[in-house]
Amino acid sequence: MKDAFASESSRRDFLRTLSLGAGATLLGSSALASPLNWLAPGRKLGVALVGLGNYSTGQLAPALQQTKYCQLAGVVTGSPAKAAQWQQQYGIPAKNCYDYKTFDRLIDNPAIDIVYVVLPNALHAEYVVRAAQAGKHVICEKPMATSVADARHMIAAMEKAGKKFSIGYRLHFEPHNQAMMRLGQSQAYGKISHLAADNGFKFSSGGTPWRVNKKLSGGGPLMDMGIYCLQGCLYTKGQVPVSVTAKFTPETGTGYFKEVEAGVNWQLRFADGTVADCRTSYAENMQGRLRADAANGWFELEPAFGYGGLAGRTSKNDGLLNLPNSNQQAAQLDDFAQCVLLNKSTRVPGQMGLRDVQLLEAIYRAAETGQAVSTKDVVQLIDRTSAH
Repeated sequence: MKDAFASESSRRDFLRTLSLGAGATLLGSSALASPLNWLAPGRKLGVALVGLGNYSTGQLAPALQQTKYCQLAGVVTGSPAKAAQWQQQYGIPAKNCYDYKTFDRLIDNPAIDIVYVVLPNALHAEYVVRAAQAGKHVICEKPMATSVADARHMIAAMEKAGKKFSIGYRLHFEPHNQAMMRLGQSQAYGKISHLAADNGFKFSSGGTPWRVNKKLSGGGPLMDMGIYCLQGCLYTKGQVPVSVTAKFTPETGTGYFKEVEAGVNWQLRFADGTVADCRTSYAENMQGRLRADAANGWFELEPAFGYGGLAGRTSKNDGLLNLPNSNQQAAQLDDFAQCVLLNKSTRVPGQMGLRDVQLLEAIYRAAETGQAVSTKDVVQLIDRTSAH
């Protein structure tokens, strides 16, 4: 079988393209000038974090200390103690701290350009719409919404406001996952025949309670950890499936899963015959894996979806997945800031979030009915951002 990278020069070309990342490619000639030239001296785009839970505290706030084009400028929290702590730790002015009742006053604050919604899933729609009405650009954490209707409402509100809108799909800015996109969509190892992905952890009494509250979460591990598996298969294949089958995994007897599933296994079928087998769980620790088997070899990441420590390998041992880890959130935030500054499209738009909510609903429907569910009507939004 012919090696997709038959010459050392072609391999070097691929690695060089990979090292450049998506930013310069997407910016084109505009990349020659720093977006900071568009700002007043010393001014970065101000970001307000809405919700100060673990992700904001442990990932987003530290990442905003490393960004080039944006900075932590404000917070929205229902806890006065947290607001005071963040003011002291990050030097945030009291006038840039809001609670959920005063949230709409953001419209009068020019220091805040971007609102990042980091709330329980069921609250995403309300606060994206309110941020749009306040005239702010918005990043919304995944999953975008707990229903297709909410997702469409969010997109309509952002379009009406004329503001940029993206979903917090951080792995689209991570070198290993970008390489999976390129290898899969360019068919570097030939046509993909099979994909596999899994992601999960054991939920415990010390976990975040809203994750097993269906009203707030919209579902269990599928909405939380499983969406990484779904995304990974879609951006590696570069296509949307035509149907899905699924089944819930049994309750574990812990009592945690009275409202949401303990786990779910599902299978995606693509128009060309490719199959993707995926698993997610709140009852089993999974390292997180994304693998593609193709006509001329295989390539995989394990761990695939974490905040760091990602690692990959290929059947050819060609080094194409021997890549550095990076701050995913800083890269994501800076990319969105450049979208705002240069008026360019985000690679993770609201329409992608809508597509995925449609597919999540199809997986739940398949598990509930025991029948294959067609996904042919799902918008064919393909991520080719990093494919070539």
